[in-house]
Amino acid sequence: MNNSLPASRFRLTIRQMTIAGMLGAIAIILGVTRLGFIPVPTPAGHATIMHIPAILGGIIEGPLVGAIVGLIFGIYSFLNATNPIFADPLIAILPRLFIGVTAYYSYQYLRKSSVIAAVVGTLTNTIGVLGLATLRGYLPLKASITIAWVHGTPEVVVAILLVVLLVKALKRIGY
Repeated sequence: MNNSLPASRFRLTIRQMTIAGMLGAIAIILGVTRLGFIPVPTPAGHATIMHIPAILGGIIEGPLVGAIVGLIFGIYSFLNATNPIFADPLIAILPRLFIGVTAYYSYQYLRKSSVIAAVVGTLTNTIGVLGLATLRGYLPLKASITIAWVHGTPEVVVAILLVVLLVKALKRIGY
């Protein structure tokens, strides 16, 4: 008896590989050009939108594409870390794998709402990174909660605006 999952469950179509590559490239471009960091009036000074491609990948092409785009974002974050927290591959990469996955499942099972998918994907990133930073001893719990509230709130708002607009545009052109 073979207990392994069917290989077809983990296969990507050419379209999915293309979308994953394009969205992964967009995440990298957002980081390299710093366009992925929107100025906001918080102590951090900016809200990142580098997780938006992973959310979009999950919504339009499924959890595997969302995970691949999140992986690309995480690896970019790790390789370009200027903060010791992101120099830790568990913190820089692991939570990012789940951004598109959670966005996909929340979109599929909660009324096909791009608002909910944006919130869930963004919170996956914020809670995952800050939770692991706390567990690994980089930040005390109180600091992580404060950062999540003060910094995470503008990121959720920006994510909602962008994801709703982009999903609407993508649906209009046939995705």
